[in-house]
Amino acid sequence: MVTFIPFGEKPNRDGVLYVLELLKKNMLIDDYIIVESNNIELLSERLPSDNAYIVGEHLATYGIIQKLKPNFLISIDAHTDLMHDYLDHGSWLAFALENNLLKRASIIGSVVMIPTTEGTQLWTRRVKIFPALPRSRKVRGVWRAYKSLKTHSVEEILEEAQKYLGNEVYLTVDLDVLKPEYKIARFQHGELSLEELLDILEGIKKKFKIVAFDISEISDKIKRSRLGKRALIDVFQLLSGG
Repeated sequence: MVTFIPFGEKPNRDGVLYVLELLKKNMLIDDYIIVESNNIELLSERLPSDNAYIVGEHLATYGIIQKLKPNFLISIDAHTDLMHDYLDHGSWLAFALENNLLKRASIIGSVVMIPTTEGTQLWTRRVKIFPALPRSRKVRGVWRAYKSLKTHSVEEILEEAQKYLGNEVYLTVDLDVLKPEYKIARFQHGELSLEELLDILEGIKKKFKIVAFDISEISDKIKRSRLGKRALIDVFQLLSGG
């Protein structure tokens, strides 16, 4: 079964419902459920324990984690979602780690690393970041480079992630990790092509047992994007085994 979660503002809700019809039209789903909630805490109570979720605002992944209680998570995302001020789509992973809903997490493909609100810090504990582009951080007064998709192969990145997380993970794929021309997400897009994203996902499928997955940050922009529709279908087929 596939669970559709039209969570968030109207563009997110409309986008998820459009994707439901898109997947039905392409005969990629037959058994599904729609779960709605305006409250993240209530969302987790309403969700079934499923293998696949299609999500609007990425905050809904926090509710899924509350429901499924996975130990380890991989996030494919243009943003780290490690802002640490209040719980929303830009901080859900930080709060999931802080509240011990997860033991550890890895983020692959991010381009936006730095907090944008004054006084906000980036959560750094029990998480490893593998950016899309070269990035560095200060560690005990010394600048050290992250392992990035530009400086290391996908195989090397996933080997490192597996050492950190083990063999069994929950996978969340935020489609804003794709380049702007895919026109799926509402906010800043990332640097990956569809081919690069699929290469990463193929590697994760080979190296990890995926206990469940979600595809998130769907918006109504996808209605007008031929590349976006193709990307959504290809990612869903790969992860669902269809």
